[in-house]
Amino acid sequence: MSVTDFDGSSTRYRFVGLRNYVELFSDGDAWSALLRTLVFAAIVVPLTIAGSLGLATIINRRLRAVGLWRTIFFLPSVVPVVAMAIMWKLVFNRDSGILNAMLGAVGIGPVAWLVDPMAFYALIVLMLWGLGGGMIIMLAALQGVPVELEEAATVDGAGKWLVFRHITIPMISPILFFQVITGVIAALQVFVQPLLLTNAAGIAAVGNVPESNTLYMVQVYKEFFLSNRFGYGSAMLWVFFLVILGLTLVLLRSSRSWVYYEVDTEAEREGATR
Repeated sequence: MSVTDFDGSSTRYRFVGLRNYVELFSDGDAWSALLRTLVFAAIVVPLTIAGSLGLATIINRRLRAVGLWRTIFFLPSVVPVVAMAIMWKLVFNRDSGILNAMLGAVGIGPVAWLVDPMAFYALIVLMLWGLGGGMIIMLAALQGVPVELEEAATVDGAGKWLVFRHITIPMISPILFFQVITGVIAALQVFVQPLLLTNAAGIAAVGNVPESNTLYMVQVYKEFFLSNRFGYGSAMLWVFFLVILGLTLVLLRSSRSWVYYEVDTEAEREGATR
């Protein structure tokens, strides 16, 4: 479809070769959306991983009612994405939202959270609300760290921070790597959340998405269903696929220098044998 001028409904469409791709490379809106998406992922992924690890570290301690705290932190991650987006839309509402009500209580005037440029920060807050899923994975990783290693480091005089940095982090680095890979792929494909933070509904809502929240998938949706350019939208998706693939390969390559596996890989065993 990406090499045709298909409009989504007409049975008459023709082969246009690489015209859609040539046009894409000169499309300022598409490249702006891609850059905006990369910045969004660069902010959300580290904050999500750091927040999940922080919550898991707290919950991993011996606390009273620890099961209750785990449930409280995990519940937001199972809320359907549509319900979550609508809820935060109400929270960020300029006139009746609870956030502006709290700011008003301390003498701060109402903030228009759902328009540029604040809409971008509102979207980031929305994305960080569901840290519970990552927390459960991190908690499982922390509970798999051998206690004797941490105890041995403590006996040798290492403080809690040094133990965490030089023992805990390397031991859970495969899980961190998994979270980075899946987090980057998911963040780059975010679509429903920025769409539902707008003030309209349906296909027309795409046209009302603030510019700061017009991520790449939102731009693709505009081309498909507002402009009826299915061929051009398909070309955008192919290019996006290559971008995600390239980033994934870069991350896989970089993992050799910071991911520690207890079991040697086949290549490492062959090198040791030689």
